[in-house]
Amino acid sequence: MILNMRTKPFPAAYAALLALCFSGVVAAQRKSLPDAPQTHLLASIDQASMAGAQHSGASAAGAMPAQPPSGARLTLAQAERIAIQNNPNISVARLLALAQAQVTREARSQYMPFATSDLTAVDGHRNGRITAGTLNSPRVFNKAAGGLTVSQLITDFGRTHNLVLSARSKAKAQLEDERASELDIKLTVDQAFYHALTAQALLKVAQETVTQRQATVDQVGALTKSNLRSDLDLSFADVQLSQAKLLLLDAQNQAEDAMASFNDVLGFEQEKHYNLVDETASDPQPPPTDAEALLPTAFQQRPDLAALNDNYMSARQYTTAQRDLWMPTISALGAFGGAPIRADHIQTSWYAAAGANVEIPVFNGFLYNAREQAAKMRANAAHEQVRNLRDMIARDLRIAVLNSQTAFQRIGVTHEMLNQANFSLDLAQARYKIGLGGIVELTQAQLVQTQAQIDYATARYSYQTSLAEVNYQLGQ
Repeated sequence: MILNMRTKPFPAAYAALLALCFSGVVAAQRKSLPDAPQTHLLASIDQASMAGAQHSGASAAGAMPAQPPSGARLTLAQAERIAIQNNPNISVARLLALAQAQVTREARSQYMPFATSDLTAVDGHRNGRITAGTLNSPRVFNKAAGGLTVSQLITDFGRTHNLVLSARSKAKAQLEDERASELDIKLTVDQAFYHALTAQALLKVAQETVTQRQATVDQVGALTKSNLRSDLDLSFADVQLSQAKLLLLDAQNQAEDAMASFNDVLGFEQEKHYNLVDETASDPQPPPTDAEALLPTAFQQRPDLAALNDNYMSARQYTTAQRDLWMPTISALGAFGGAPIRADHIQTSWYAAAGANVEIPVFNGFLYNAREQAAKMRANAAHEQVRNLRDMIARDLRIAVLNSQTAFQRIGVTHEMLNQANFSLDLAQARYKIGLGGIVELTQAQLVQTQAQIDYATARYSYQTSLAEVNYQLGQ
């Protein structure tokens, strides 16, 4: 229904009437949608989006964190902060979260009035009509006019509201994905950090082994020159020294590889060597004993599970919005403007009109039914993804706890083995000096000690890595 108002001047009363009409439209919309987003919540989300956009803009502009100089001391906590700040995967997740926040604004725009302005000029054949068209034969008037048209949704009985809720749930899921990316980076940093510490410890063991074997060669060489030992003993000692040098070469290569991987995790292109601070306690705390007691914590804190839950909620809300396509849509329309140049048939120089429209779907070839069913199937698929991830979390947490328990036990066993190897080497060296033992016994004791040192160093840092994996499974 359209109400036309025509007078010669444009009275202020009609302008006031038009404003009153649209204020009533907005009030009716708010009344019909009691669950619509509140203003303060929208403002907080917009502020968060603007802050994130400024942060991402600074990162995109090249505001990268300074790379620590080569040889700088670096703790695990410092490495985690640098990687989270600098790793490009975090920037990707943050930008996707900001993009999804704009999708929420797109859906929310349906609550606002839509205004368009038009400038129209027509020069038509005198007394002509448009005779071809759809059941229409309008007259053509010469004119030059301009005006403003404003439309406002009164209510669509919840469809727009559910679309906004679905977009918001998607935005929350994207934020959880960002937090999940941070946890992934943190775990990767921990693994690379302890791998580098292990490589450095093995390098130290290899260097000490070369020094020890060189001393043995010198000792055996002196005894050989004095005819107290045979050349066979010197040959065995030289072989052991060569093996120690090969071990040193492998250890140096592993240390370089570990540091290159560590630089990559930190997000730096230039390779530098850092003095990694070993904060591992000599007497570490025991691992968790019951994985089942930790499952509720994992289900509550894992951000990837929270993201899937939010995606499932978004899919359900979108399904409801697709169902609401069958509901009527009530909207209001207002238009006003003027025609300073017009044909004689147009008697007034201005126009103003306001009206309302009710659109009721009747039949569209089962389009809305198909959309609703498709959305429902996607929601069910999202629910199954949640169930699948919960099963995976339970499995991975149990495995991580078992691995940590085994790694903790290996520390004690390898430490005891190292003590026995040191004791055996001392006895072998003493027996060799007094002639009661041979070179084979001595070299075998050296090999056992070297392997025990490697196993103990590896066990200490493997346990720390396993604890990092447990914390990751717990979402910490």
